[in-house]
Amino acid sequence: MTVVKLIAKIGKTITKNGSSMDLIQSDRAPHHEASTGANLGANLGAMLEGYDCPAILVSANYEILAYNNQYRDAFGELALEQKPNCFNVSHGYQVPCDQAGESCPLQAAQETQRKARALHIHQTPQGKEHVDVEMLPIFGNNRELLFFVELLRPVPLASGSIADQQMVGKSSAFSKLLSTISRVGKSDVSVMLKGESGTGKELAARAIHMSSARSEHPLVTLECAGLTDSLFESELFGHVKGAFTGAHNNKQGLIELADGGTLFLDEVADIPLPMQVKLLRLLETGTYRQVGSSMVKTSNFRLICASHKNLLQMVEEGSFRQDLFYRINVFPIQLPSLAERRDDIPDIAKALIQRITGEQQLRLTQAAVRLLESHHYRGNIRELRNILARAVVLAETNLIDDRVIAEALAVDDGTAQSEHQGKKLQTVDLKTAELNYLNELLETYQDREKVAEVAGISMRSLYRKMAQLKAD
Repeated sequence: MTVVKLIAKIGKTITKNGSSMDLIQSDRAPHHEASTGANLGANLGAMLEGYDCPAILVSANYEILAYNNQYRDAFGELALEQKPNCFNVSHGYQVPCDQAGESCPLQAAQETQRKARALHIHQTPQGKEHVDVEMLPIFGNNRELLFFVELLRPVPLASGSIADQQMVGKSSAFSKLLSTISRVGKSDVSVMLKGESGTGKELAARAIHMSSARSEHPLVTLECAGLTDSLFESELFGHVKGAFTGAHNNKQGLIELADGGTLFLDEVADIPLPMQVKLLRLLETGTYRQVGSSMVKTSNFRLICASHKNLLQMVEEGSFRQDLFYRINVFPIQLPSLAERRDDIPDIAKALIQRITGEQQLRLTQAAVRLLESHHYRGNIRELRNILARAVVLAETNLIDDRVIAEALAVDDGTAQSEHQGKKLQTVDLKTAELNYLNELLETYQDREKVAEVAGISMRSLYRKMAQLKAD
């Protein structure tokens, strides 16, 4: 049976958003064998335009028969007359994914005769990117399996290679995290991000926001650590002129700015107990009042929280409200530590160096990468970034070798071992080393904001450290 005849047999068989839809009506199908490949591709492509994401129509033999405009915009044009297959176009493989060591959603859908999903790294015009793949089997009138519709949803802010301001990695722990982010992003439930300090919780929150229907609206972040009751209330709810000493003007609260979008509360465990009551009321009613005002306002937002502390333990100790805990802990996500993602360290390190140096081209030697992989990171990715920032300053050429990495590690550890030279480097006084490090960054960038960014600290912390170190 030809493709044209098979298409004419397809009825209400595609499931989209939980309901059935017409892929094509028989009276609109091509009625003669003389249809050209171009016309056939156009007809098939038009069927896929009903999807809100890149989509392709694939045969049981992996041949791509058609694609929609969203696919073309995201991944480029396909020469259908050359009968491309999905595994070669998406991955550059010469064999199907399951034969190349990856899960194959087409094979899974073929075996179960139900839709299947997988998180894959695809080749795109922007480089390698993580894509959430959903495969929908298409049946004919006699339940024979005819085609597959493959829906491809790129995971925002995630990359399988080097990319600016993105989550980078290919390890199983990282892929599992991205798969979870992709799934929860489509919903509107509150998310609780857990994990050690420096694991990338803010970037994960941004990825969830970008995966959601609220992505066109703001993602508003409030760092809760160190805020007093009054400051937290003013920052979150805003205040009116004259509400307190120093309130010379009206101020919009972050909750008002987040209307329609996402509110991200970082280090939510540090919210003072009295303010936890007001936050709970906001989450339960969606209403609030600015400080000093009696006017009730509303805000429609999605909540994402993060903390490196054990909130359940804090509930048991009485330092965190139980009712608030269950309000924000609807969908908890555990972010893996860098120790659980050692396979990702080479890619993360390359990406971080690119972000630190901008256009400057620096490269890590294999020995340097091995030394980074063997290090125990208490501060996770944040600590890795600091080590690499020091290495960029210490490097005398465009190559960062293990000697430079060992010297960068010595700032924290006191001593380090060079593989090539086989001798201990001189012990560095930590305060002196930190002062030298900050001074070198200032000389390199001539910009205090850039120095604070590279060092991984706030501007306030930078000024405080410089003052303390010079005073000592």
